[in-house]
Amino acid sequence: MRRVIADWLTSTEARRPTGTATAELLELELAESTLPASSQSADATAGAVRSGSVGGSDAPSGDDATRPTLRAVTPPGSAVEKSAAGEHPEDPFATTGGEAQLPGSAGEHLLQRAYDTEKRARRFYDDQVLDHLNPRMKEFVSDTDLAFIATADSHGECDSSLRAGPAGFIEVLGDRHLAYPEYRGNGVMASLGNISENPHVGMLLVDFVTELIGLHVNGKARILEDADLRAIHPHLPAEFERGRKPERWVVVQVEEAYIHCRKHIPRMEPVARNRSWGTDDVKRKGGDYFAAKGTPRPWHDPQPQRG
Repeated sequence: MRRVIADWLTSTEARRPTGTATAELLELELAESTLPASSQSADATAGAVRSGSVGGSDAPSGDDATRPTLRAVTPPGSAVEKSAAGEHPEDPFATTGGEAQLPGSAGEHLLQRAYDTEKRARRFYDDQVLDHLNPRMKEFVSDTDLAFIATADSHGECDSSLRAGPAGFIEVLGDRHLAYPEYRGNGVMASLGNISENPHVGMLLVDFVTELIGLHVNGKARILEDADLRAIHPHLPAEFERGRKPERWVVVQVEEAYIHCRKHIPRMEPVARNRSWGTDDVKRKGGDYFAAKGTPRPWHDPQPQRG
């Protein structure tokens, strides 16, 4: 039986988020700037009430009725204390037992409530978000040649990185698993280090050339050595571009998969280029493109070195 979401629009107080974000962050303007003619009067009055009389206590009239309404969305004073204590915000869409009822985070659900986007969000969850890769998604993954990887360590400190290769460098291992290779040369291990502390990972695969579409894949990751993954999946490719064999793989267990629409994806055209593979020349590698070398760092020893 389809679960029915309760009506949360009963009061202004009921729509206030109780998350951990600061009041400054939450005081955002709604992007919706037009209202249907039949509902302008009622919605304008309601907007004035919900906005906490921002810009005046009277209901807007004329052009004011179509202007974005600034919501007075201020979390309770205890939100900061809860954040400091490591507590998570209460999800307004959770069941009475506290289990998550919809995809997404408690924070996004709280802001959907605060900014009256529950219906749009629910429609997107119902129409576009899956907990696995369907055949079309698997085909898209197999055709892609780049992916953006988002990770965070156990403290929540974030990192984003790019992984690229020939089409199909990301292996589809089934409806709920995919894997991407890690080659020799990645000495910093920023993404892998984060995954070793915190398995949550977000991937964004984008086709900038033909379809102008993207695919989000969120889930939990683990690091496997090449030989270990091949023992489980012997069909993994044995030949790689320029003979670069993966040292290890990141295997992602899919929890969410959904579209990134093409509205703001720019079209790009691949062109031939000469790459300086194997060079140690800093300029040819682009290793100090931003002229960062030699700049003092806070982690450098402030004491002069003795001769």
